[in-house]
Amino acid sequence: MKIFIPTIFALLLCCPAISVSVTLSVGSERILKQPSDAARIAKNGDTVVIDAGIYSGDVAVWRQHRLTLRGAGGRAHLQANGNSAEGKAIWVIKGNNVIVENIEFSGAAVASLNGAGIRFEGTHLTVRNAHFHNNQMGILTGSNPRSDIVIEGSEFNDNTVDYHRHGKLGHNIYIGAIRHFALRNCYIHDAVTGHNVKSRARENYLLYNRITDEHGASSYLIDLPNGGDAFIIGNVLRQSPRSDNWTAISYAGEYSRNNSNQNLYAVNNTFVNDRSRGVFIHNHANVEVVSINNLLVGNVIPLQGSGRQRYNLTTEDGGFVDRNAFDYRLLPSSPAIGRGSAPGMPSIGVSLRPEFQYRHPLNREARRQRDPIDIGAYAFDGGL
Repeated sequence: MKIFIPTIFALLLCCPAISVSVTLSVGSERILKQPSDAARIAKNGDTVVIDAGIYSGDVAVWRQHRLTLRGAGGRAHLQANGNSAEGKAIWVIKGNNVIVENIEFSGAAVASLNGAGIRFEGTHLTVRNAHFHNNQMGILTGSNPRSDIVIEGSEFNDNTVDYHRHGKLGHNIYIGAIRHFALRNCYIHDAVTGHNVKSRARENYLLYNRITDEHGASSYLIDLPNGGDAFIIGNVLRQSPRSDNWTAISYAGEYSRNNSNQNLYAVNNTFVNDRSRGVFIHNHANVEVVSINNLLVGNVIPLQGSGRQRYNLTTEDGGFVDRNAFDYRLLPSSPAIGRGSAPGMPSIGVSLRPEFQYRHPLNREARRQRDPIDIGAYAFDGGL
């Protein structure tokens, strides 16, 4: 007599160490009511699906690897309301290879003044379609030199610390000294006194984002204090009249000034300076940065420090659809149309030609390809 054992059961009998990934559901009508309930029982490789709604005061530490943490039916909103995990953040993520999607984080404040929506302490994090606002820090990461972090289609705003009261800065995004950081089609705005984007990563790819002071007054729009390799391509940048610093992009302001093995490429960005004066790039390093096809509007110094500049346009009027509404797409009368040059490919093998352009909110679209290329973050589409 033969006994047939179902395949999965047979595998478990033969290999009792095998773990089976499951989906855990969280919500007011579920067995697991709060995300922290799932954090206590999840296993490596699990998916946690969190129903849309407000989770007031719920904080969690995620120690598992290969997790997917996803809001469903709309964003799941984690409101800290004075609580924090380990005195650090709403979520402290210690596991590796974690994906966070469709989650909103707000209200993180801790005694050390760096309370974050997410404090990431593992290796490799991907964040998509998330919103971080009104925390002391949006995302704050460790300095794991093997880690890669990708943030795409997400919004960060009003993450700040009262600098005049505490002498501390809060940033919308603060990436530690990791290996690789990519920021794509995101909306980063209105950090107050601190920076909108600060990264110490060895490689930085900031592609097709809107990074703007609108009602706020940040310091740098982009701060890369450790230098390294950086590609800032196709971004929309704006300093408000109240912005705290003249400089939009600061490079190698703290370390690596004498390291010749680093590169900054700023290509086809649109920078609008509504301050009395401003600086597009301040290069503190003893290497040449490369600036190509950037549209600089207002009283702007294109570059402080060493660099090579080609086909940048400085003008008082960019010919925008609606400058007051931060719609920097080009009108037929724009002086940026057809004034650029093919940016080419540097020796490190990354194409500098923009393939996309930012589409508000939190998206991108294919950029119209033609030569000569239009200057700035947008190509004129011929339809306005």
